[in-house]
Amino acid sequence: MAKTYKPGEKAPRSGQYEITGPRGGPTGIERTVTKGEPLPPPLKSGQQYKMADPTKHGGKKGK
Repeated sequence: MAKTYKPGEKAPRSGQYEITGPRGGPTGIERTVTKGEPLPPPLKSGQQYKMADPTKHGGKKGK
């Protein structure tokens, strides 16, 4: 099972975070969050976040 994060926690890495229901079920709603920024308030009480799609960085610049 994927690690879940509470609203207000700082995002461990940049990417898309899916909102999960109070019992862990998917809602189909995602939010883009940058590493170190707090996760936004969810739509309903008891919802949390899990990493859905981490940002992929290009690597070397200028090529």
